[in-house]
Amino acid sequence: MKTLLVITLLLSGILIFYAYLYFSDPTPDKFEIDKELFPYEPHFLSLPDGGRMHYVDEGQGPVLLLLHGNPTWSFLYRHMVAELSGQFRVIAPDYPGFGLSTAGNGYKYTPAEHARAISLLMTTLDLQEVIIMVQDWGGPIGFKAALENPERVAGFIIGNTWAWPLERRGQKGFSILMGGWPGQFGAWCCNMVVRFFLWKGIAGKLNQRELAMYLGPFAKRESRLPTHLFPAQLRGAQEFLADIHRQLPSLADRPVLLTWGLQDFAFQEPERTRFEKLFPRHQTLLLEKAGHFIQEDAPTQISAAIRDWYKHNFPGSHDTH
Repeated sequence: MKTLLVITLLLSGILIFYAYLYFSDPTPDKFEIDKELFPYEPHFLSLPDGGRMHYVDEGQGPVLLLLHGNPTWSFLYRHMVAELSGQFRVIAPDYPGFGLSTAGNGYKYTPAEHARAISLLMTTLDLQEVIIMVQDWGGPIGFKAALENPERVAGFIIGNTWAWPLERRGQKGFSILMGGWPGQFGAWCCNMVVRFFLWKGIAGKLNQRELAMYLGPFAKRESRLPTHLFPAQLRGAQEFLADIHRQLPSLADRPVLLTWGLQDFAFQEPERTRFEKLFPRHQTLLLEKAGHFIQEDAPTQISAAIRDWYKHNFPGSHDTH
């Protein structure tokens, strides 16, 4: 009898939780670009499977390739694009299924597929001496693309991310929860994965227009599959991650700027110090008031650090005053 009562209370609590998420869901009915917040001209790359990858391409000069994670898109970098496009050519793509990009038939939304799309973008645009900024899933994706095109990559800006199979229990538990049926149903029901990341991953606060721009790409329920597949891939992509980790020392001679949010719930000191050991030519910027999405919490601070770091490490390349 006691066991039955506990089960009943647990199920009731779950139903109440999902009901709350459903009735409080701020996801807009459709996705419309707010031109004031995101005034950049869209560019598109046709993919072999019929998909189209959207990317921002602003400014001239040394190339910065800015890679997002889950469940964001190039909108995450809007402030940094504005701040850096006067000195750099800033390119910020959306992976297929995210932002303004579309996936072709048979696309599985795996990090390996996303890395191939980024590699194709690099070769199609013939990008040279690229500085790749990586954060969240942008880390494994960006490092994989760099390993496939090492001659094109001059250095890295590493935000809160990782590049090896998961080891900590909390991260594995998160993958089971958000990548399993709770995350899958929550995504379908009420865009739960996106809402969780925006609530937990930003130390500051988004206004309603900014929130709509993040939720908008997943306004339709059928578009939300990628958001909970990424958490599942934290465990499902072990071989992909292990391969990157094995090969990463081949890129260890590149200069690196670490820009690390200290209020991140996901990637913390163990990941940061591991990158510092992997890349001897590193400089570290600790962002005390930034969470997981450092691009939202500290874009001006990061942009200033990038300009100074680039000038110090590539003094003869371009004038970035």
